[in-house]
Amino acid sequence: MKYISTRGGIEPIRFKDAVMMGLATDGGLLLPESYPSFSRETIESWRSLSYQQLALKIIAPFADDIPLSDLESLINRSYSTFTDSEITPVVTVDGLHVLELFHGPTFAFKDVALQLLGNIFEYLLKERKEKMNIVGATSGDTGSAAIYGVRGKDNINIFILHPHGRTSAIQALQMTTVTDPNVFNIAVNATFDDCQNMVKQMFGDIDFKTKHSLGAVNSINWARVLAQVVYYFYAWLKVTDTSSKEIVFSVPTGNFGDIFAGYVAKRMGLPIKKLILATNENNILTRMVNSGDYSTGTVVPTISPSMDIQVASNFERYLFYLFNEDSTKLKNALAEFSATGKMNFTATEMEQVEKDFSSSSVNREETLATIAEFKKSHDYLLDPHTAVGVKAAMDSNLGNSDFICLATAHPAKFGDAVKDATGEEPLLPQGLSGLDLLESRCEIMDADYAAIRAFVEAKAI
Repeated sequence: MKYISTRGGIEPIRFKDAVMMGLATDGGLLLPESYPSFSRETIESWRSLSYQQLALKIIAPFADDIPLSDLESLINRSYSTFTDSEITPVVTVDGLHVLELFHGPTFAFKDVALQLLGNIFEYLLKERKEKMNIVGATSGDTGSAAIYGVRGKDNINIFILHPHGRTSAIQALQMTTVTDPNVFNIAVNATFDDCQNMVKQMFGDIDFKTKHSLGAVNSINWARVLAQVVYYFYAWLKVTDTSSKEIVFSVPTGNFGDIFAGYVAKRMGLPIKKLILATNENNILTRMVNSGDYSTGTVVPTISPSMDIQVASNFERYLFYLFNEDSTKLKNALAEFSATGKMNFTATEMEQVEKDFSSSSVNREETLATIAEFKKSHDYLLDPHTAVGVKAAMDSNLGNSDFICLATAHPAKFGDAVKDATGEEPLLPQGLSGLDLLESRCEIMDADYAAIRAFVEAKAI
């Protein structure tokens, strides 16, 4: 399996090099040259597999330059940190199937990918006798999951930028209370988009990237998307075991990475009727899907802060396929978007978008009402991001289908929103309680690219 850039400016590379490169050297995102195609019969034959065994089946064709026994060991070690033996269990609440993705060490779906990516990084650095400085931006959950994925690991330093005061209190504490010497938190007086742009700028400086061996943990890294593909297959197998209805996935998303993993699963043969793209008030992706209006606005702070994003990095990967893998057309569209804040689509392209997705934007009041209703009627707590996806599923007109809603975080991570909705503080699981009593370490900085770049350079391994 070889990997190419969405912008067409690199020679095809193998999986190991794709993981280490992160962002392609031409500024694009890496994608496989082709996808394995699994028949319905093959997928059905996987029903008895454990999550780890299924992960090996799905990931191995993409990572064929890692010996199968080594890949199996990496997968098993990565998911040994999860508190549920099923890793991503599916529970049924009022006819909806909730795919619980929060049983990892930081209680968020990012753990599914970042526990694996951290172990792959360590494996490759040892093999190559190299060192790495990971630089990433987070709107909340990626940062802590990435930190927990590499804390204390040999030959790795990690620098995480997050928007100061724009994550939940627990999200911030999960990052800043990790005081391992290889961990550096930077709270930026700016938005997530500003943080993400500075990280992209650092990776775009090829001399700086090469000199300091920068590595990417954001979902610009293909391995992150690949790891997330697995739980679409897993959930589909669980739900269709007792149902013959068509499957719809509802995915709360800001950066388009999680839902793109579902799109990849569908390209690989998983029978998905539709992917519902659920957004909060920061609804650029909903506007694009529903009316072709892909234009930037101002980031609105919400009670689902991990989705408070305007420009979704992973959308470029989908655009590559929407534009029939035409890198020149993609680069021109991105240049237009950079200059004008808008991107235009043909009628044919919008027909394809409507085949791939439906979309709904859910506001604060609807989110709180959904949390309150599920707690009152079913004694089941949703976090605000999950509630956005659940509401979007409930409002869809997709008929006689089984809906699988991705639960992206434990509700205790967003206690203020849950209390606003239900009047009760959620119980903190072990691992989240007492964070406010721990020592914390964080550098608060303005959105000054030169200053942040200098900080990374000074602390780089």
